[in-house]
Amino acid sequence: MTAIDVVIMAAGKGTRMKSRLPKVLHRLAGRALLQHVMDTVAGLAARRVIVVTGNGAAEVEAALSGWAQAGGRERPVFVRQEPQLGTGHAVQQAVPALHDDGVTLILNGDVPLIEAATLQKLVASSRGERLALLSVEMTDPTGYGRILREGDKVLAIVEQKDATEAQRRLREVYTGFMAVPNALLKRWLPRLSNSNAQGEYYLTDIVQLAVEGGAGVVAVTAADAIQVEGVNSPLQLAQLERAFQLRQARSLMEAGVRLADPARFDLRGRLDCGQDVEIDVNCIFEGRVSLGDGVTIGANCVIANASIAAGAVIHPFTHIDGEKTGVRVGEQARVGPFARLRPGADLGPEVHVGNFVEIKNSSLARGAKANHLAYLGDSVVGERVNYGAGSITANYDGANKHRTVIEDDVHVGSNCVLVAPVTIGRGGTVGGGSTITKDTAPGALSVARGKQVSIANWQRPQKKPR
Repeated sequence: MTAIDVVIMAAGKGTRMKSRLPKVLHRLAGRALLQHVMDTVAGLAARRVIVVTGNGAAEVEAALSGWAQAGGRERPVFVRQEPQLGTGHAVQQAVPALHDDGVTLILNGDVPLIEAATLQKLVASSRGERLALLSVEMTDPTGYGRILREGDKVLAIVEQKDATEAQRRLREVYTGFMAVPNALLKRWLPRLSNSNAQGEYYLTDIVQLAVEGGAGVVAVTAADAIQVEGVNSPLQLAQLERAFQLRQARSLMEAGVRLADPARFDLRGRLDCGQDVEIDVNCIFEGRVSLGDGVTIGANCVIANASIAAGAVIHPFTHIDGEKTGVRVGEQARVGPFARLRPGADLGPEVHVGNFVEIKNSSLARGAKANHLAYLGDSVVGERVNYGAGSITANYDGANKHRTVIEDDVHVGSNCVLVAPVTIGRGGTVGGGSTITKDTAPGALSVARGKQVSIANWQRPQKKPR
């Protein structure tokens, strides 16, 4: 196996993004453009990863270091390109960090959807002895360097601004990806010139140097254009987002998932689905989500970091966000519409959580119901509990969180406040409008509210005349 050193160019300013954020940190499908590239590179078993930074270097390097730490990966080597004098100049900055043997794989940090298999094919085509370029046929090649050929032989790459009219009509373009033996790269880079329309040092000029020196040059064609499309503007970012989401939607549908409209579906992480899963329009999935057999997701739901078991129904406009601790929804449970499940929500089988109910760091056992306008925080709710509309657990005293325990078969009436720490005994009933501050006995009716007073013939205050 040829040893691989990876150089990722991430120094560009991204002027057309019109943003203070470095271009490579703009997000696609929930992850930064550069993070997509780094995740792909992680599958290549590279000997060394070198990232060339420039614009927003400190911010980019901090983000990369954070991703590496979170993923348990080695931090890449950083080199800075200041000022930015072209792609050839960028790679020149990486030369001191390159080994003398092996192959350098050169990538762009703003091309997020390149696939590992394509990069492996590119490296294999280099064979450790020749320059391998990744090309693609484009209907509209505007802005890309054109590959000049003589039959199958690659002669050169000409940039858009330096191309003749005839050359601009060529549709085979250089994608910005190449694999080149380190020894040859180190020989060619010092010979680059900036005598061109932009006054920059073009990396693509090494093609001509390779041809002149008798080194082989081969062009490998990418399987599809989406892999090699870069992002230079918000419009391009949005277009690539939709193309990527459609690709994910198709993959899910091919596996049997029924999407009401693949054009109105967003996956910003990983989604694992069982059989007969149905997902309505405008749903967003983030982080890691699993849907069991027969799960139904209604329209306009946002679901992040959650496990939803077989037969569960998530009604429209439900927001589930497990963050780091996750959310679990049990078999045959019903959630929503307009419900919110926060980190630590753990719903057992056949639980019902209805409209405008919020649950955080609480477990609800089999058959428990909180159907309307309620809050449960830091609570343990037993089986078959009925939790009334407008009731809340007062779990925070201003400094610390406290736990509420509601044992099996309890009925909590409407508009109750359970002030934690407190336990409602098994089979007990809490009368509507009660504020419960002490533990209640099993089977007891507990009522804690002011005595009702009625004043006959009472007159309301009247507005004074002006």
